[in-house]
Order: sequence, then structure tokens, then C-alpha cells
Amino acid sequence: MVIGIDGNEANVTNRVGVSTYAYELLRYFNSVASGDQQFVIYLRNTPSNELPEQSKFFTYQIVKPDFMWSQLSLPINLYLGKKPDVFFSPAHYAPRFSPVPTVVTIHDLAYKLFPKEFLKGDLYKLNRWTEYSIRKASKVICVSKHTKKDLVRLCPSVETKTDVVYNGFRSQKIKNKNLELSPDSSESRIPIVNRENTNPYILFVGTIQPRKNVVSLISAFEIFSQSHPEYELKIVGKQGWLFNETMNKIESSTVANKIAYLGFVEDLALSDLYKNAYATVLPSYYEGFGLPVLEAMSHGSPVIASNNSSLPEITGSAALLCDPNDPQSIVTSLERLQDKKLRTDLIKESQKQVKLFSWEKCGAETLAVIRSAVA
Repeated sequence: MVIGIDGNEANVTNRVGVSTYAYELLRYFNSVASGDQQFVIYLRNTPSNELPEQSKFFTYQIVKPDFMWSQLSLPINLYLGKKPDVFFSPAHYAPRFSPVPTVVTIHDLAYKLFPKEFLKGDLYKLNRWTEYSIRKASKVICVSKHTKKDLVRLCPSVETKTDVVYNGFRSQKIKNKNLELSPDSSESRIPIVNRENTNPYILFVGTIQPRKNVVSLISAFEIFSQSHPEYELKIVGKQGWLFNETMNKIESSTVANKIAYLGFVEDLALSDLYKNAYATVLPSYYEGFGLPVLEAMSHGSPVIASNNSSLPEITGSAALLCDPNDPQSIVTSLERLQDKKLRTDLIKESQKQVKLFSWEKCGAETLAVIRSAVA
């Protein structure tokens, strides 16, 4: 069997979210490539050095032109070139038309639930292109039961062809406690806390956009600081849609001198941040999966997460849940973590929870779904 894959999401720098998902799946597929299951990775551009090495059964194919790539260039190539047996799209958009069965992964329905947070052009593509992708697909993969529930509510006809395959995660544990952070200078509008500073800190990791609800976390931190002035807040993540509201909130905060926006942080330094955090907080209004909570748990960081969308499903009993609409609820959870026994119990439980997820398991289950589309 020859499996075609859209590899563009993986072929980027500073991978987060969907691009991490695509990259980790390519790593897995490369490890299991053989004469019985070959992989052709279709790309707009030359593969980066970070992508898995090409082999006899795992090859890259560059398709030009870039214009309307998934809508025109890729479909034409699939029709006129050597056809795979099935084509997998790891991020919402399948080829507009295809001579072979297609499989597509849907990560979340944020564009349906929070349309005002998206640029008009992106929103149009997400609505139109995702809709035809799932309707035409032979199989659909959702990254959580909650995402499948959202999808089926919006498009009931896809329920029987939709499978849930959880994301994995890969821990990057390190020994050095004083790694130098290297945020993108273009994103670093907020001074970085001195890396030698040993004050306890609260950590947020995620793309800076409204639905991540960093504004409420900052409001909660302002309250928490009144009784715990020694604490700091470190915010890690690339700037996403409508990030200015969050950045302005940081700059105008009554405790701005205790808040550090670090921008994008490389894996090893991020590992260090997780490992030493008082707590990792993900107060999102909506998540399709919520990878940072697993990353935090794997490093022994207690987790506080919203009580909505996929987060209770992914965290199980290994996190404190809060109301993302109520900063005081976040404060209450932060205060509860002063209890050493509770912290210890949560960390122990989190070590059990993270064992339920791995990229190897995700890759094997994804491959099984892809192969079933041809059966």
C-alpha cells in the first residue's frame, strides 16, 4: 500500500499544535515504512532538515505551484502522477478532488464556535474547505471525544465514519535549570524575568489569542499577588489572531513587573519552565485537545485547566478544574495548590494520566484508520 500525506504542516519552524501533530506522525510513519506500506509526503517546498530522512519507502515529492495548492495543484498531481492508494490530510483540508480515498483529521471546531477570532480569509477557508473535506472523506479522525461530539452536532452524517485518535506527546526533560531562553525578539514586548531569579512562578503555554483566555489568567494573578507577592507569571507562546488584547492587558496590569512574556520557546527550555513551575494553567474557553496539560504533567507540574471542552477528558482526575469565566475560580485553584499533600497527589495522578498518551500509540491508531479507508 502506498499512502500519500500532506506534509506541509510539519515542514515549518517553531512547531506548535497542529504542526507538532503532523511532524510526530511523519516520524512514526518513517519508522514503520516498508515494502508493504510506503509513504509519499507531498510538499509545497523543499523538506527541512528536521523532517525524517528520506528512504526507499518514505519519500518526499514537491508539488508546484503554491497557488491554490490543496485546491488545484495537489489534486492535479494526484490525477496525472503516480497515484497513492489513499491520501491523508493531518490538518482539516483534504484535496479538493481526489482519485483515491481520503482521510482527514479535525482538531477542533473553534472557527465555528469563535468566528470573530479569525481573519475573514482564514474563516472562509476553514468553513468551506473543512466542510467539503469531511463530507468527501472516506474516514475522519478527531483528536478527542469532545471534538467528535462538536463535529457530529454540526454535521450528523459523518458520525459513522469518524474515529477518535488522541494526540500523543513527547517529553523533553533536561538537567540544566538555568537554560537561556531565546524568544523571538519581534514578539518580546514584555521584559523577561531574570533567569537567575528563583521566585516561584505560574506558567501559561499556548498561542496568544482570545480563546486561550490569558486575560482572565492575568486578572486572577493580580488577585493572587495580593496575598502572594513573591510569585511571578510567565507566558509562553507565539502571537496568534487578535493577540493585542492580551499584550495590552499584560502591559497595563497592576503587576506588570511580575509578568514575563517569553514568546516562542524551544523544547528544551520549555521543559525547564514546566519542571520548575508552581503550576501550569490553561484557562481556555475552548480546546480540541490541550497538549500543554500533558506536557506539564509529564514534567511534574501541577495543572489547572478549564472545566470545559476537551480538557476534563484529557486531564482526567489529574488536574484542578476552574471556571474560565471567573478569575476568582482560577485564584481558588492556585490557593489550593499551597496544600503540599494535594500537590503531591496531583503529581502522582498525572504520572498515571500521561501514560495513556503517546505519539507511538497515536501513530499506530492513525495508520490503522488510514488503512481501513482502502479496505
